[in-house]
Amino acid sequence: MTPGQHHVTAPEDRIPLGQKTAYAIGMLVNNLQAAALPAMVVILNLGLRMNPLLVGLIAAIPRAFDAITDPIVGYISDNSRTRWGRRRPYIFFGAISSAIVFGLMWQLPQGRSESFYFWTFLTASMLFFFFYTFYATPFVAFGYEMTADYHERTRLHTFANTVGQLVWLGVPWFYAIMANQNLFRDTVQGARTLAVVVAVAVAVLGVVPAIACRERQVPLPPAGANRGIVANMLEFLRGIGVTFKCKPFVKICAATFLVFNGYQLGISFSLYVMIYYLFGGSDSQGGELQGWFGTLTAAATLVVIPVTGWLATHIGKRKTFMFTISLSLVGYALKWFGYNPAHPYWLLLAAPLAAFGVGSLFTLMGSMIADVCDYDELQTGQRREGVFGAIYWWMVKIGMALAGMLTGIMLNVSGFAVETKVQGESTLFLLRVFDVGVPLITSALAIVIMLTYEISEERAYEIRAELERRRGKLGSESPAAAPAELPEDAARWNGEPT
Repeated sequence: MTPGQHHVTAPEDRIPLGQKTAYAIGMLVNNLQAAALPAMVVILNLGLRMNPLLVGLIAAIPRAFDAITDPIVGYISDNSRTRWGRRRPYIFFGAISSAIVFGLMWQLPQGRSESFYFWTFLTASMLFFFFYTFYATPFVAFGYEMTADYHERTRLHTFANTVGQLVWLGVPWFYAIMANQNLFRDTVQGARTLAVVVAVAVAVLGVVPAIACRERQVPLPPAGANRGIVANMLEFLRGIGVTFKCKPFVKICAATFLVFNGYQLGISFSLYVMIYYLFGGSDSQGGELQGWFGTLTAAATLVVIPVTGWLATHIGKRKTFMFTISLSLVGYALKWFGYNPAHPYWLLLAAPLAAFGVGSLFTLMGSMIADVCDYDELQTGQRREGVFGAIYWWMVKIGMALAGMLTGIMLNVSGFAVETKVQGESTLFLLRVFDVGVPLITSALAIVIMLTYEISEERAYEIRAELERRRGKLGSESPAAAPAELPEDAARWNGEPT
């Protein structure tokens, strides 16, 4: 292949539109579960008057719990063999169970002590994340293995993330909805009702990929994979160590940690700045601007995602990352000037450029991790999409836990007082510094890390060719193709009963 020329995706590597759509619906549900809780948890502070530090602990502790459950569920999913596949049963179970817990966890009675709210919501949050792991970890791994083609992986994640982004058109309005006095008595009642709506959507739509998607063949687990709980746990822990030795994967994790969690930490202060700096303590006006800013960011992201996919297939995934994250730096800087009490809606000018950060991130990283799974198979002889996906999202969640905890700490450091509508000048200044400065610094560091990312388009196709030489192609599951019809060196049909 000559320099500058790109590979053409073979017809058999294309994912049918119906399969892409089913997976994209699952991505919408995944985003909804990930977005709804942080969007609503502010009610504990502004509605139930909990100390911001306690709210930060509620955000942090369940995420730390995920550090244990995510890799375990990923390992279990990688090594499961059922008549329905190794991913789909967990996705189905996770969608239903997490929806039930989410709907119930917000039905908090009023008039109880701060300690009651803390322990009740903390326990419910840990249950929610436990069941959510059974949905998210196998679902993410599913996306890594739906195609073996370098470019089709990008197209899949472009399509799925575009559909998933629709969630963000509505989530920024959650606080405005809960605070709407024409609909609800107060924000706490609004949270109770909204939680039920979210739960129904998760339960109904979350089972779609479990029912409609089909799994590809996979290599058999290594010999002795079913030799007992202790031996499997030792193999699991060894696999985590091997995973962290994979340099391209570590760079992807580090860059995502910095970009996404820097953004999450910064944006945690935006609503406070809007309410107390721009609108002098008005919940409704601050909530409305938050809604418009979030919706405009989400709408811009709907454009950013396909642009990212197009760029990645023309200039490569690493160069696309550099370009889009650099644009987001400009957007974050513009927020500082957009925070103008005389013209509060100037803030909206920053939204389209800020959208290039997180908007492009998961489209690129999902596709790049799929490439890393091939790279890892070349080194280890195993397909470990579940473990890679689990550890990747574990890094994200640890960062979110840290962001949640730091939000409470930094609010207290700033001198923020929840009982007053008027905050001090130094408090308002620090809130803006935190909002703008954190994502600027972390995103710039991510760019530096990704300068040395190793897997180019050419290298990805070389890896695939070597893998197929070793063990044959891994095709799609097909009711018409029984296991006996596959090449001897190919992996067993994933739908084969055990």
